[in-house]
Amino acid sequence: MKRLAFVALVLTFVVVVVGAYVRLSDAGLGCPDWPLCYGKPIPESGEDHRAWKEMTHRWLAGTLGVLLFALLLAAWRTRRSPWLATAMAALVVFQAALGMWTVTLLLKPAIVTAHLLGGMTILALMTWFFLDRISPPVRPEGHALRLPSAIALAALAIQIALGGWVSANYAALGCPDLPLCLGQALPPMDFANAFHVVRELGRTDDGGLLPQAALTAIHWSHRLFALVVVCVVAWAAARAAKVYKGLGIFIGALLALQFFLGVANVAFNVPLALAAAHNAGAAALLASLVVLNFFAFRDHTSSSP
Repeated sequence: MKRLAFVALVLTFVVVVVGAYVRLSDAGLGCPDWPLCYGKPIPESGEDHRAWKEMTHRWLAGTLGVLLFALLLAAWRTRRSPWLATAMAALVVFQAALGMWTVTLLLKPAIVTAHLLGGMTILALMTWFFLDRISPPVRPEGHALRLPSAIALAALAIQIALGGWVSANYAALGCPDLPLCLGQALPPMDFANAFHVVRELGRTDDGGLLPQAALTAIHWSHRLFALVVVCVVAWAAARAAKVYKGLGIFIGALLALQFFLGVANVAFNVPLALAAAHNAGAAALLASLVVLNFFAFRDHTSSSP
C-alpha cells in the first residue's frame, strides 16, 4: 500500500509536469481526436512530434488512473482514507473528460485551466494520502502553524489558477519588461475581456479578437499576486522553520527558486525549458505546502512515535 501510494504520487507529479510541457510546446492539439490519435492508440513513426508528446501524456495519465483505482480498492479494503481515495478516483475520471474537451473544444481557456487545476488538485490529495499511509510523527506545537499554512496554501492555489489562465490565453508576454509592465506600473488593461471565462481562445465574448490590453491584464494580475504569494509563503516558511526546520527551509528555497524562474521567464522571453520548470516548481511548492498543512492539522495523538 505504501509503495503503491508512493509510485502514484511520483507519477502524479510527472503527469502534471508533462501536461504542462505538452501545453507549453503547443502540442495540446497534436492529436485532433480523443482518446486515440488519428484513429490509432500509438502515432505512426512519421507522425508529427506533437502527436507523440500528446499521446505520451495520455498514456501516463491513463496509467495514473489505473493506480488510483487500485488505491481506491485497497483503501476501502483496509478502511484507511477511503473517502479521500474515492475523491481522487472521481477526480481522475473528470480529468479524463476535461482532457477530451480540451481537444474537442479546441483549447478553450476555461477548459485548459480547469484541466491544470484538476491535475494540481490530484497532486495535493495524493500527497496527503501518501502521508497518511506512512504516518510520519508530528509535533503538538505544529498546531500553531495551522493559520499560516492554510493561508499560504490558499494563496498558492489562487496563483496557480492565475498562472494557468496566463498559459491558457498565451499571455506570458503580456508584460514583456521588468519590473514594470510596458514601462508603466499601471498599463492600459482590459479586465472585462481578460477574465471572461466562457469564450474561445484568443476571442472576446462577442467573437472579436482578444485585445492586447486583455493579455496585459491577465499577465499583470498574475505578476502582482505573485508578490502576495511571496510574502504569505515566506511567512509560513519562517514559522514552520521554528518547528520543522528542514521543511521550513525547503519551502523557502522552493519559493525563492519559483520567484527566480518567474522573473527569468520574462527576462528571456519565456523559453520552453524555463516555462516548464516554472510549472514544475509550482507543483513542487504545492506539494510541500500540503505536507506543511498535514503536519499542522494532523492530530498528533494519532501519529506513530
